[in-house]
Amino acid sequence: MKRKLAAGYLVAILLPILLGCKSAEKSFKEGDFDDSVLRAAVKLKSYPTHAASLDVLRQAYPLALDQHLNEIEAKKHSEDLFRWEALLETYLKLNRLFKEINSCEACITIVTPKGFEKEEKLARHNAASVRYKEGTNFLSIGDRTNARQAYQHFEKVEALIPDFNDNKKKLEIAYELASFKVIVEQVLVNSGKYQLSNAYFQERVNEFLQTSGRLNKFVRFYMPEEAVKNRIRPDQVISLQFDDFVVGQTMIVKTTETFISKDTVKTGEKVVGRTRVPVYGKVSAKLTEVRKTVLSAGLLNMRITDFNTRQTANEEKFNGEYNWTCEWASFTGDERALTSAQLRKCKSQELFPPPPQQLFIEFSKPIYERLTSKLQSFYAKY
Repeated sequence: MKRKLAAGYLVAILLPILLGCKSAEKSFKEGDFDDSVLRAAVKLKSYPTHAASLDVLRQAYPLALDQHLNEIEAKKHSEDLFRWEALLETYLKLNRLFKEINSCEACITIVTPKGFEKEEKLARHNAASVRYKEGTNFLSIGDRTNARQAYQHFEKVEALIPDFNDNKKKLEIAYELASFKVIVEQVLVNSGKYQLSNAYFQERVNEFLQTSGRLNKFVRFYMPEEAVKNRIRPDQVISLQFDDFVVGQTMIVKTTETFISKDTVKTGEKVVGRTRVPVYGKVSAKLTEVRKTVLSAGLLNMRITDFNTRQTANEEKFNGEYNWTCEWASFTGDERALTSAQLRKCKSQELFPPPPQQLFIEFSKPIYERLTSKLQSFYAKY
């Protein structure tokens, strides 16, 4: 029994080692020398004398090194303008292998890793220089299409070397020139009956447009006061206006129906001889149900106008509605003729509907969804 337990314990210890070794060996057999080196190094950090991992590392690292050096030689002679980015990627892989092996005492007894930090730094600088030069060339053309090309190059530079020359400044200039500028006028609400505020709807629209990156990162939206302050000359103007709306239109539907119990129930007693006996029969109740619906609905008109030509680029209407309901009931007769749901409704009372402002907000919610969906599809192409 003890031998069986000891054998089980030994398997529990060796199984993770065997599985890890198999993974490194499998990567090696598949020709993925980088992965096999990394797996072997991880294993040897925990188990420095692990024979299979030592063997894999001994064979895999020289092969990985030769493979990458051959890639570097080929890429250096490539005519690809952005070959330095491909070279940088290769040097990053080599330096990752160097760091992993160098941080493993058992590993450096088997192989001598080679670092390429200077080469990586040079490749990074050259890659940024090429992108910076291309961006500058596109920016000098001076139109929106080429400014967008310039912006893409300056973005790459920023990712490679954040403080490269005056790249940040040129990135801002390119974005300004590349941007399609749209002024969004305040939402108008025409109502002679109610003093309704558009604040909720306006705030939702503003919030959506200020995160316009999800529409198109080159489309920028401005409020009128912001555009005046920054002396923005827009490409388009969006006008939004609520019209043809009703708030708080009340409809009441009342129904009365008589219900008879399904089963017989005790309805009283009678004397038979000298004994009082129960009397059974079906009972009825007259139920009056009331349903009050307060309807609110409206229409938002959206017009997109080209600022220079004053021509309408797009015009569309979006509808929305909200129905507030309240139900209650009363009855006369025997409650045993009614269901539990009907009795619960009889305990309900008539409620006051929300104020007009809240009803206005509620019917504007589906309008907001339809409006933003349209804006998203419309400006995706700009």
